[in-house]
Amino acid sequence: MIEVGIAFLVFFVLLAVSVPVAFSILTATVVGLLLIGDFPLQIVAQTAFSPSTDFMLLAIPFFILTGDLLAGGKLGQRAIGLATRVIGRFRGGLGHASIATSLAFSGVSGSAVADASGLGNVLIPWTKREGYPAPFAAAVNSSTSIIGVILPPSIPLILYASVSGASVAALFIAGIVPGILLALAYVVVCWWVAWRKDYPRKKVKLSWSGVLKDIVVITPAILLPIILIRVVLFGGIATVTEVAVLAALYAVLVRLVIYRDLTLRMLTKSLVNTAAATGVVMLLIMVSSSLSWLLTVEEVPPKLATFFLDNVSSAVLILLIMNVIMLVVGAFLDMSPAILLLTPVLLPLAAGIGLDPVHLGIIVVLNLAIGLFTPPVGTTLYISTSIAGIKIERTVVALVPFYLAALAVLALVTYVPALIITP
Repeated sequence: MIEVGIAFLVFFVLLAVSVPVAFSILTATVVGLLLIGDFPLQIVAQTAFSPSTDFMLLAIPFFILTGDLLAGGKLGQRAIGLATRVIGRFRGGLGHASIATSLAFSGVSGSAVADASGLGNVLIPWTKREGYPAPFAAAVNSSTSIIGVILPPSIPLILYASVSGASVAALFIAGIVPGILLALAYVVVCWWVAWRKDYPRKKVKLSWSGVLKDIVVITPAILLPIILIRVVLFGGIATVTEVAVLAALYAVLVRLVIYRDLTLRMLTKSLVNTAAATGVVMLLIMVSSSLSWLLTVEEVPPKLATFFLDNVSSAVLILLIMNVIMLVVGAFLDMSPAILLLTPVLLPLAAGIGLDPVHLGIIVVLNLAIGLFTPPVGTTLYISTSIAGIKIERTVVALVPFYLAALAVLALVTYVPALIITP
């Protein structure tokens, strides 16, 4: 245990001096192995290679490609226009439109970073032009983009499934109600902030013909999560990897045949973006697998579980402790490595209090998703602030009510198991 403690100390020190996460994990693993002295360093390469052969992880690049293809071009603009026309007239309407757009695109991207970047480049300047302050626009975008990692097809849920052995389809179903609850909580926050600060309303003439045209345009994209994910995957017709491949092919055909706005240059750019994003994720998965192996060999997860179960008698308190740990880790560590590192530790603890692995998966992903817009390492926070062109401190202040709403939903999801739908 002492050797593992020193390894984690090395990991956090390297993070503090801005060493990339993957290399920090790799160095910490090597240090831990050297201190133990019973294993050859070749074990690092062997354990790192093992997860790269997991067929299910092939779903990740195809879902990333699908989201990149469908979020661009005419579709993104028409979806935003539709949301503006329908709900932009209400108090906080532009915030509501941002939430609705994020909710719609969560069914095709599965990545909070993709939503924060792709949609933020359109939503934030548009919100600012309509008279809303930049901190509010950045706060809405950075917080609502995490909806995409709760609802299917969530890439973090796929990662959790690969580590825990839980069913991907069961996790996707379980994320539906929490994702909708989070969106509704943000709607209330947007209304309250807009009412309190008297933000302007978007005066758009509601043309039913225009609304119908927009609905017709975006319907092919909306059908993607309905047909491929909710019917094909949940119906057991295909695996998650096969569904991801079909989704990517569908996205290419939709852009070529229906929208007719996909050029060879745009397709090449999407493929390059997908390759870069996949490379980052896979490197994290591989090095985290080595560190997880080290934790397993040293029996850290069962020892921690035994300690908490012996010293904390209440399951309510254990769940609270787990949430606090995940919120703290999520604030300092990106989502993918946090899932890969925390899951093996939390599974025995969850089993000790009778917590279902699927329920745990939703709690883990929601906790770490909140970390995506929490300083000091909030990815969607930095992306949104950069697009808005403001200091991060101003965005954090505007995010306070969004933090409270997200924590309220987290408490509900944690302590009300009935909210987690199981197949």
